[in-house]
Amino acid sequence: MNLTDLRPAEGSKHNKFRKGRGNGSGNGKTAGRGQDGQKSRSGGGVRVGFEGGQMPLYRRIPKRGFTNRNSKEIIGINIDKLEKFDAGSTITVETLIEAGIVKNPKDGVKILGHGTITKNLTVKVNAFSKSAVEKIEAAGGKAEVI
Repeated sequence: MNLTDLRPAEGSKHNKFRKGRGNGSGNGKTAGRGQDGQKSRSGGGVRVGFEGGQMPLYRRIPKRGFTNRNSKEIIGINIDKLEKFDAGSTITVETLIEAGIVKNPKDGVKILGHGTITKNLTVKVNAFSKSAVEKIEAAGGKAEVI
């Protein structure tokens, strides 16, 4: 097969048709819009969700709660995931991304205290739980908030 042999699928290509160009064309006068009504007029038609003046659905249904625009999305990581790193190493958000533990840090990373850790590590992330700090320091490491 060559590039010169490539053709569009049969029936997928149509010539451009100009509507409303005289009765002899077979699509003159109303140009496929019908006789009367809002949609037959130039500039006519209604917006999305318009229900002919009836109260639209998006206004009829009850609305509850709100979205706090100031909320932060913090990614939580359990302490046992840090066992993957070598003893004495420094762990930052960037090293967590490189190791594949975190894909997208969003607004920050928090270390949580589930699991155990045996290596002394220096961990520098956005937040820690109390139990995570205790376990890191018990293993001889440091927990630093950035």
